[in-house]
Formats: sequence, C-alpha cells, structure tokens
Amino acid sequence: MKSFRLLFERNPSPAKTNSSSSSTSLRKPKPPISHGRSSQDPLKSIRLLFERNPSSAKTNSSSSSSLKKRKRPISHGPSSSSSSQDPLKTHISSLIKSSKTTLLLRQIHAQIFRHNLSSSTNLTTLLISASSSLKSIPYALSLFNHFHHKSIFLFNALIRGLTENSDFRSSIAYFLLMLSHRVRPDKLTYPFVLKSVVGLGRRRLGLILHGRIIKCGVEFDTFVRVSLVEMYVKFKELDFALQVFDESPERNKSESILLWNVLINGCCKMENLKKAMELFEVMPERNSGSWNSLINGFMRNGDMDKAIQLFDDMKEKDVVSWTTIIHGFMQNGDHQKALSMFFKMLEAGFRPNDLTLVSALSACAKIGALEAGTRIHGYVLENAFRLNKAIGASLIDMYAKCGNILSATKVFDETKEKDILTWSVMIWGLAIHGFYGQAIQCFRKMMFSGIKPDGVVFLALLTACSHSGQVNIGLNFFESMKLDYSVDPTMKHYTLVVDMLGRAGRLDEAMKFIQRMPMSPDFVTWGALFCACRAHKNIKMAELVSQKLLELEPKHPGSYVFLSNVYAVVGRWEDVERVRKLMQNRAVDKDPGWSYIEVGGQVHSFVAGDHAHKHAREIYLKLDEIMAGAREQGYMPETGWVLHNIEEEEKEDALGRHSEKLALAFALISTSPETIIRIVKNLRVCGDCHSLMKYASKMSQREIVLRDIKRFHCFKDGACSCGDYW
Repeated sequence: MKSFRLLFERNPSPAKTNSSSSSTSLRKPKPPISHGRSSQDPLKSIRLLFERNPSSAKTNSSSSSSLKKRKRPISHGPSSSSSSQDPLKTHISSLIKSSKTTLLLRQIHAQIFRHNLSSSTNLTTLLISASSSLKSIPYALSLFNHFHHKSIFLFNALIRGLTENSDFRSSIAYFLLMLSHRVRPDKLTYPFVLKSVVGLGRRRLGLILHGRIIKCGVEFDTFVRVSLVEMYVKFKELDFALQVFDESPERNKSESILLWNVLINGCCKMENLKKAMELFEVMPERNSGSWNSLINGFMRNGDMDKAIQLFDDMKEKDVVSWTTIIHGFMQNGDHQKALSMFFKMLEAGFRPNDLTLVSALSACAKIGALEAGTRIHGYVLENAFRLNKAIGASLIDMYAKCGNILSATKVFDETKEKDILTWSVMIWGLAIHGFYGQAIQCFRKMMFSGIKPDGVVFLALLTACSHSGQVNIGLNFFESMKLDYSVDPTMKHYTLVVDMLGRAGRLDEAMKFIQRMPMSPDFVTWGALFCACRAHKNIKMAELVSQKLLELEPKHPGSYVFLSNVYAVVGRWEDVERVRKLMQNRAVDKDPGWSYIEVGGQVHSFVAGDHAHKHAREIYLKLDEIMAGAREQGYMPETGWVLHNIEEEEKEDALGRHSEKLALAFALISTSPETIIRIVKNLRVCGDCHSLMKYASKMSQREIVLRDIKRFHCFKDGACSCGDYW
C-alpha cells in the first residue's frame, strides 16, 4: 500500500490561480449559518471548498500581499504578553477560569464591557472555552458571533467546545466558516474536527480532511497523528490506521506512547487481539494505559484468564487498572469475582472512582449481595463521595434488586441530582416489588419535576401494571406513549402488553394484539403468550404458539421445555417423551438453573440437586425436615411442575431439589432467627417452590424474599406479596 502522502499528492491542485477566478471564488456568498447549524450537508460544502480553492496557503496577488503584511508567528493560543502586562486582564482571566456557573460568566462579561475590554481576543476566547465547559453552547455561540475580529483562537475554542458537547454538525459548520474567512486551521483545529467527523459517521469526509492535513503540513504533529489513527480505528479501517502508524517517524520514541495505546485499543475493539499483543510486545515503552487497553480487550473478548494474567504482571497498577478488571468480571457474569477484586482494591489502598463503584454495585445487584452492597454504600458515605446521578442510581438499583425497597426509596429521596435514569430505576424497583400504586405516583412526581418520560420508564410502568393485574391502566399507558409523549413502542413494550393480557386470562385478546403488531413478534413475545396458555391450561393455543417458537429458534431449549410442560399438565406423557427425544436428537444445549444467597458477607450458589457445597449433608437433612413439616401443615407437592425446566434442573427428583429450596435450607441452618432470607433465582420460580416457600415462612416465622427472573416474591406468615398473581 502506497503512502498517504503519495495518494493525496499524485494529482495536486494548482498552487496558484488567476486573479479574477480566485477573487470570484473567495467572494462567493456562503450559506448563512444560524446558531452553528449549516443549512447544507457539511460533506458537500467541504468538497466544494476543496475543489474551488484546494490550497488556502496562496490566493491572488493582492490577497497574498495583504496577508504578508499581517503575517505573524504561529502560536498555540492567544498571546498572553498584553494580558501579563495588564493586571486587570490577568485578574479577569483568572476569574473566568475559576467560574462554576454561566451566570457568573455573564457577570464577568458585563465587567469586561464596563472596562472597555470587549475587543480582547484573549478574554473572549477564555469566555467561549469556559461557557462550553459549562455546557452553555448558546452563550458560547453568541460570544463568537458578536466578536468582529474572528481569529484562529476563537475558532479553535468554539470548534473544541462544540465537539466536546457532541454538537458535531455545528463543529464542522464552523470549521467551514473558518475556511471561508481564510483563517488557516492549525494542529489544534484538526483533532476536534476529526472527532466530529467520527461522531457523524462520515468516513469520506474523514478521508478528505486527511488529504487537507497532508497539504497543510501538520500531518506529523503528535496529536493530529493520534486523532487520525483513532478516526480510522473507529471507522473500522484497521489497515489505514496501521498505515498511518507505520508512517509516523516518531513512533519508536517514548514520547509516542499515546499513539501506540490508541492503536492497541483499536485492535482490541476490533477483536484483533493477536495484533494488539504484537504491538504491545514491541512497544518502546509502556504505561498503565497500555496494560489497561490490553486487559480491557481480553475482557471484552471473554478471555478472563489472560486478562487476570496481564493484571497480575502489572508492576504499577492504578485505579483504572482495578476498575477495568472489576468491570470486566462484572460484564462477563462473574459477579462474585468482581466483588472480590473490588474489596482487594480497597485493601491495597486505592480510592475507587465513580465507574468502579457503579461496577461493584451492579455486581451486587445481579447476585443479590445486599451485605456487600451495604458495605459499599457505607464506604461511599465515610469517604465523602458525592451522591451524584451515577452513584445514586446504582445504589437505588442495588437496594431494589437485593430486595430492600425501603433503603432504595431512602437513597432516592437523598439523591438531589435526579435525571431520567434515577427516576427510571426507582419506578422499575417499585414495579418488580409489586407496588404498582407507588410506581405510578413516582411517575407523576417525575412529570411534575419537568422530566419527560422515555421508553424505559414506560417499560417499568407496564411491568408494574402487569404484575398487579391493572390491565386497563396498563393499556392506557401503552396508548399514551405515542399519542401524548411521542415515544415509539418497541418489541419489549408489545411483549409486556401480551404478558399483561395473558396473566389476566385474556388470551384471545393477547393473540389478536400480536396479530396487529406493526412488527413481526419475536421469540420472547410468543413465549409470554405461551406461559399464559400454560397457566390457564389452554392446550390448543399452546400447541399453536409452541410451533411459532420452534420456527423462530429451533435450538432454544425453552421451546421444547414449554411444550413438554404443557403436555405434562394434561397427562399426555407420550407427547412429553416425543418432545424430549426431539430435543436430544437436535443437540439442544441448556444453561443450568441456579440460585444465589448471601450469608455472612459470602455469596453461595446452588444448582438443582447440588452436592458440591461443603455443608451439603446438613442442607439436605434440613430440606427433608422442611418438606415433612410442610406436609403436616397441608402442603402437597405440585407434580404438574415436575417438568418445569426439568432439563435445566438435571435430576429425576428435581421437584424436591430445586436450587431455591437448597438455598432456603442453607439459610435456615446458617442464619439467626431474626434474619430475613434473601434468595436470587435466574429462572422463573416454579409453582411447587412458590407453594413450599409459603409454608416455610409460616413454620419458621421468617420472612423470605425471593427474586426470580420476573419479579420479587416476599413470603411472610404463609402468604406471598404477589397474591399468587404471577
């Protein structure tokens, strides 16, 4: 592959044009730009500019002589010499840099006018940068548009601000305006323009800009080079990224470590871990970013062993290293290991950042580790962490999913910075606990606060209505999504409506709803209807739906388990055996069912028929005792559930040895009588386990909180919070 310089310079545009054509070209009116938004496509506008005047370094003779008179050395920012000689300017500059609000900036701006300093490029540039960092883009645009002497410093400050606020289209629009004003971009301009190009997904525009960078002679600047490599990586053009890297003359110097890290990170994101390792091994120098990029790459690829090996080999770990490994374990489903690494991090004396805390709290939420989550909350309070939106939402989510909805509500009330995520998590927590009234009340408070609901909020509301049997209210919410809030329903919203109708026994209505859907129903949608058919023993519809499931995902174990279950309910054992043989012949794989329980700060996991636990003998003796006592109280095993996920339970006597029953028995022999028992199950709890839990709560006088894949069940004094509507 030939070098990029040869590619772009093979047919260079003439360096000079005749006087009249150049003058005409430069004087052609450009489309008006209002508030930073171009009326034309930036790609087309840039192409026209390059075609009309490919070299902005030379214009007609009169322009050239004019520019020579004003020529001055290129600097990286407004000259501070005048500012340093003027104590007032120096004082105002320091005030701008320390401003925390837009209101304060406006007050300083007023003082600038009072002291006749409004023509200062330096102060205006600082105002634009400060207002952009405070996310006050309209104010930054107003400052720029009202300043008459537009220099490269003003353009660079505004383009950077627009880019960092994700207003990529406006960033490119002002870059075009910069060119039309014959202000030549420099090495501080292009990195942010390239980032905006990536943000808009304009690959061709990126290639054009690369050509201009070469012609302007800033291609070998370190940050421009890094930005080019990053752009090609994000466009998944790894060959181009490698070529830019290979043509970097400074790449083998220790100062180029950022360039290496960006490329290694790109290789990891594109799952080319072999190339990433090759680069890592030949780096002239490594820093923690090099190690962290590679560790993250292996974690993203699911190779946790290689990731932890690299982590252990690191001589100097930082908070990012620990966060990467903790987040990686959490993302790969090893939540116990994630928590273990988090507490090791604290023991090593590192202070976690917000992402570390969010990752650890998410791991707690996944496995119901309430004690660990409470410890982390205590650490947050003791070490003066600000209860911001991210940490607040994570704590609410953790408490809600660990079964402590009161603590979740308390944290919600204490969180002053609430955004749509904070409200969504709280509404969802109330929904899965069956508190539909409180969920709707929370939704109304959100509306009164001025926050507009999104699709996630409506998912939570529909879940609340489904679990409480409030079908008509749920249908009203579904209809109002599009009509009142302009939120388009997704497949998940339609599935929840099917589930809501099915639970209420309105099966024909649910079927008609599916048939009227504007999109093809997926496996989960049909599965929701099938579960309702099984619960209401509508065998005819169940057979029809099961065929749909098998057509959509012939390898999914749920399709076969569903069908065998429905045949078992009506005693059609030959059909049960036929479905099970079909499943074996097609080599359908299954994930095992499991349950988690936290005792003494340690999380214990169980699968059905599990004998691996060190207290297995005591657990089974206690389970037999519970079963015998429940029978005396009137409990009868519900054999209709024997085949509920029978393959996942993997035992012929699965009915009496489901994982949640083992977790219950372990809790009863390991905790004090006043302790609430909290169990997390990865599947939907079966009817027999649900029944036994009610008897166990009455006999032991213990509160049992069971979270399954659908909702929470709180058993107390022989009754469940779901009211047997689940």
